[in-house]
Amino acid sequence: MAIFKTLAFALSLATAALAATNGTTPMQIRLAYAGPTGMMVSWNTYEKLDSPTVYYGAYVSPHCLGLRRPLTDQRAASEQNSLTHSASSSVSVTYQTSTTYNNHVKISGLRPNTKYFYNLEYTNTTTPYSFSTPRVAGDHTPYVTAVVVDLGTMGRDGLTTFVGKGAASPLAPGETNTIQSLQNFQDQYEFLMHDGDIAYADYWLKEEIQGFLANTTIAEGAAVYERILNDFYDQMTEVTSLKPYMVGPGNHEANCDNGGTKDKAKNISYTVDICMPGQTNFTGYRNHFRMPSAESGGVENFWYSYDYGMTHYVQIDTETDLGHGFIAPDEPGGPEKEDSGPFALMNQQTDWLAADLAAVNRAKTPWIVVAGHRPWYISVANASSDVCWVCKDVFEPIFLNYSVDLVLSGHVHAYERNAPMFNNQPDPNELNNPTFPWYITNGAAGHYDGLDTLDRPFQNYSRYAQDSAYGWSRLSFHNSTHLTQDFIASSNGTVLDSATLYKEHKVSGEGYGNGHHGKPNWPMWPHGGPPASGGWKV
Repeated sequence: MAIFKTLAFALSLATAALAATNGTTPMQIRLAYAGPTGMMVSWNTYEKLDSPTVYYGAYVSPHCLGLRRPLTDQRAASEQNSLTHSASSSVSVTYQTSTTYNNHVKISGLRPNTKYFYNLEYTNTTTPYSFSTPRVAGDHTPYVTAVVVDLGTMGRDGLTTFVGKGAASPLAPGETNTIQSLQNFQDQYEFLMHDGDIAYADYWLKEEIQGFLANTTIAEGAAVYERILNDFYDQMTEVTSLKPYMVGPGNHEANCDNGGTKDKAKNISYTVDICMPGQTNFTGYRNHFRMPSAESGGVENFWYSYDYGMTHYVQIDTETDLGHGFIAPDEPGGPEKEDSGPFALMNQQTDWLAADLAAVNRAKTPWIVVAGHRPWYISVANASSDVCWVCKDVFEPIFLNYSVDLVLSGHVHAYERNAPMFNNQPDPNELNNPTFPWYITNGAAGHYDGLDTLDRPFQNYSRYAQDSAYGWSRLSFHNSTHLTQDFIASSNGTVLDSATLYKEHKVSGEGYGNGHHGKPNWPMWPHGGPPASGGWKV
């Protein structure tokens, strides 16, 4: 059977020339964790595939082969091409305005913390890609991960050395952008988290109005939107074909018009009504990715969780499905006018979140990291839509109740590291074994519209902030008590800010927190009640 599958792979390579002309050549290759022993492999093609197929095999080291010397290049190539296993699916999906099909194949039954080589049906390359499966929960070996938020297309359709009228923060000539920086550092981190605002395809109309892109009609704009998406995914492939790419929803995935664009010169205000079917309701985002919601009980790519070594990761949705009587920012009637969602039953997200956190075994995964797109601790005007007060009301008590360690966000296009916080108050212990979660916003990855300006003076809980450099976050998990977050300047790889959290974790078995009942225990609030901003609506 192994010989047969190897021959099948060789046959697929032989058809590569045909694939180049019939639209089945793989592109936009991306990975995602799919449980502790699974990997989701996804890619796009111009044509629908009847049975998308991945060929793969485990890396065999010279030591395992009993060799005293390194493999020769020829022998190493031979080992890498021993892709003796295959996995297939029937998932090759598209939507109304898409120019491609999204193919998704889950590989199951993999060994943890193991390097595998893989390649795709109809590939046009004989050199396999590779991925490494996650460390099993309970493995406390130190590791590093990378985090970006608000990362858009680079070059002709996005962030480059010039901008249109009204935009800001172009790249300097020859400046390394964030995608390039992630490529330069990819040997140093295990996987990449992208917590919303992906590609900024919905800026197409704004870019045309500002004279950055050539003018098109509204109908033709649908093709520009898809082009920007495809450009971004192509640019990311060098990273996402080798490192799992764990994404979350942001407002710029919702529709084609960023909730409304105004042409001041012509006094025209556009709304989501201009968007064609296929470019509303997070359609592209829902088709392009497959996050581990099925493995963790979440919903699509909106909320899910996964373990990596000593850390439990949770992705939440700040855009829709807040529940508890709140209208989320991107929902119909919400302040962002995105007219999207909801995607689940009332309170389903928070019920899931509480149950997920209650089940964490802190002896195995002492760290809990939560990513959600919108911040509520950030140095902008309190009345600004950039501050998600309803998100604070819904999520903050759950985070405290289950002793979440770190909360990551973006949305505001700047970097701000705050103190551990709860109910607008910094933890008196700061980073020395705090009770409250540590909040960091880093929306400075870069896109067409540049960086935002934070309000001065910074909020009293701000510990370091800057709004003049593009960059990304590096998380280094040293052991069960020490975690370092670095802000890396994309332009030159220097560390602009670094801080280490010391946290003693309770490790006495399953569950953790002040109740484990799925809702916050109100006496834990200062002064015995919910915050003035509204509290939990049941």
